[in-house]
Amino acid sequence: MLTRRRFLHLTGASLAASLAASRVAFASAPTENRFVFVFLRGGLDGLHALAPFADADYQRLRPSLGLKADQVHSLDGYFGLHQGLGALMPLWQAGELALIPAATTRYRDRSHFDGQNLLENGTGQPFGAGDGWLNRAIAGLNGGDQRLGLSLGPSVPLILQGQARVQAWSNEQLPDLDEDFLARLAIVYRGDPLFAMALGEATGAPEPDMGGASETGNFQIAAHAAADLLAQEHGPRIAVMEMGGWDTHVNQGGRLTGLLGRLSDGLMTLRAGLGPEWSRTVVMVASEFGRTAAENGNAGTDHGTGGLALLAGGAVHGGRILGAWPGLSNRALFEERDVLAVNSYEGIFKAILTAHLGLDAAYAERVVFPGSSDLAPMDGFLRG
Repeated sequence: MLTRRRFLHLTGASLAASLAASRVAFASAPTENRFVFVFLRGGLDGLHALAPFADADYQRLRPSLGLKADQVHSLDGYFGLHQGLGALMPLWQAGELALIPAATTRYRDRSHFDGQNLLENGTGQPFGAGDGWLNRAIAGLNGGDQRLGLSLGPSVPLILQGQARVQAWSNEQLPDLDEDFLARLAIVYRGDPLFAMALGEATGAPEPDMGGASETGNFQIAAHAAADLLAQEHGPRIAVMEMGGWDTHVNQGGRLTGLLGRLSDGLMTLRAGLGPEWSRTVVMVASEFGRTAAENGNAGTDHGTGGLALLAGGAVHGGRILGAWPGLSNRALFEERDVLAVNSYEGIFKAILTAHLGLDAAYAERVVFPGSSDLAPMDGFLRG
């Protein structure tokens, strides 16, 4: 019987062989280090992925959803990793996994469209630029002449769009409707509840702006492709992967268990496929924002602010919870409902770009993340 696991194994093996035999070629790269950004579209609940299970306020805010000590992999006696991410525990034990709670971008509203666009354009304003900050960073690394960037998915996301050329890979047999077109269409009709419902049903998503539903095996297949291409001597050095379906207003517990399991399987596939290059790799997993500190009445959570950054790779100084933690008391919450975002995605990105990939710090401040001089690069999560 062809099980899902067997299918993914066979698909990944044949995929690696076909990519190795392909004629895709890249120029020599200015860095031997690798960076992979995994964008979880829809708003991952950081308090479920990394649960402060020993916090009385957490249990008070989430009487049904709150995870208990026997439902997590305890990391430090206070925070615990969701069991769906259990496959990542060897990374934690090897010091190759770090987690940063209470983290997000400069965005403080709760629209998926605006939050995702701001994270991708890097200006601090929704729709503040027509290109992506990671594309501008690639241009700063090599002048845009070498294809350092790799997009994995049916379309190139905004974060990689711009003057610098990037390579695109997709396992889709037929072209999908352009994601940007669907997003713009939804924005135009966002005030029409009947249209919003129809679009959500057509795309398989409860809401048109949640980033779409995650397909069962696509992320792991894409991880095989990313690893094979990134591991090549003259291959790309920077890749962007995506997963949708993280907008968990309803039945969060059951949905996140499966999603987190697929995420962790994909990350471990990436590690195995990169081989020796894993030691020079940083993987960052993040979402456009977090979710409410308290559960709602539908066994889920609503759009929030402070979320989670997950960092993995051989170049990560891990085995630690990093950054500040504001707590979950009523006084500590942002607008009395959300985790206060005290750790900056932009600060993490700046450190990766400058200390890991070698981008000029002044260029990163001026061009990649304009207007962010008050957000310093985050220290302490990179080896060496």
